[in-house]
Amino acid sequence: MTEPWVRRAISLLDADANRSADTHLHRFELPGHWGIELYLKDESVHPTGSLKHRLARSLILYGLVNGKISEGTTLVEASSGSTAVSEAYFARMLGLEFIAVVPRSTSAEKIELIEFYGGRCHLVDAAGDVDAAARELAAGTGGYYLDQFTYAERATDWRGNNNIAESVYAQMAAEAHPIPSWIVVGAGTGGTSATFGRYARYKRHETRICVGDPEGSSFYEGWRTGDLGYATGRGSRIEGIGRPSVEPSFVPGVIDRMVQVPDAASLAAMHFLRAKTRYFAGGSTGTNLYAAFMIIAQMLQRGEQGSVVTLICDSGERYAKTYYNPDWVAGQGLDLAPYQAQLERFLETGAWD
Repeated sequence: MTEPWVRRAISLLDADANRSADTHLHRFELPGHWGIELYLKDESVHPTGSLKHRLARSLILYGLVNGKISEGTTLVEASSGSTAVSEAYFARMLGLEFIAVVPRSTSAEKIELIEFYGGRCHLVDAAGDVDAAARELAAGTGGYYLDQFTYAERATDWRGNNNIAESVYAQMAAEAHPIPSWIVVGAGTGGTSATFGRYARYKRHETRICVGDPEGSSFYEGWRTGDLGYATGRGSRIEGIGRPSVEPSFVPGVIDRMVQVPDAASLAAMHFLRAKTRYFAGGSTGTNLYAAFMIIAQMLQRGEQGSVVTLICDSGERYAKTYYNPDWVAGQGLDLAPYQAQLERFLETGAWD
């Protein structure tokens, strides 16, 4: 029998979801004669400002219904920032203590947001250390490790139940090309690509899934070679996506294509989006957009028409001191100019250098 506190906690999560309107699906204007439409699913408008709002709710609900979370349970997560921000929000809603294990390189803005929602940050030196530290903290406090990198692909109901894939297809219903030719996402846990890929197959859509992967990430080589033990040991400068090793929630079998995206290209595309649309997004959105433009250019070369959907993952406000700071960018040895010129040429001509 479900205890009263857990029943109330589930009700609070359901009420939060019911209060939250669906996120917008914006059009990015491409030349009309191309016959290709690009759409941006704006996940930055969630109450906690990112795509991870959906994941955090699902992970905590998963812990509740599996009997892992009860009144007084300390919640622990290994996160580069956005997941922890959203989990802190839900933990505070339920009156639970929350500890986020984050690399020291995590942006100050994200750490401040975690603390704003009542969470506590435990800093580690290397991205590869977060999992072990989180497990140790959970064991030491008698708490529950939410473990996004293991449970992301199973905590979300990929068959529907208002997941992001179901939302996108519903919003596309009245468009010129209602079934996307491609959906382009990044991979942090791998949960988003798993949800889109499974849903498209379940509904028998011909949509293909492309994952943009940043420098330092292990996912591309893991997918290309089939070696799910592959590890770069580096991690990524693009917060929220890219991992030093292939994570359990990464499901390569539902991915049709992966694209390696240089960090300078991710940031150039992020700035390009800001200049062309005024949408203020982070680096992972830049990775998505760069990969989406590459896909569109290749569709043009083949004479194909259709629609492409990608994501605005979070707000650029979280990166004012890093990705939007010219001194930080220069300090990282990144030259955005060649990629900015490439994107301008692409939008003018459709050509991809």
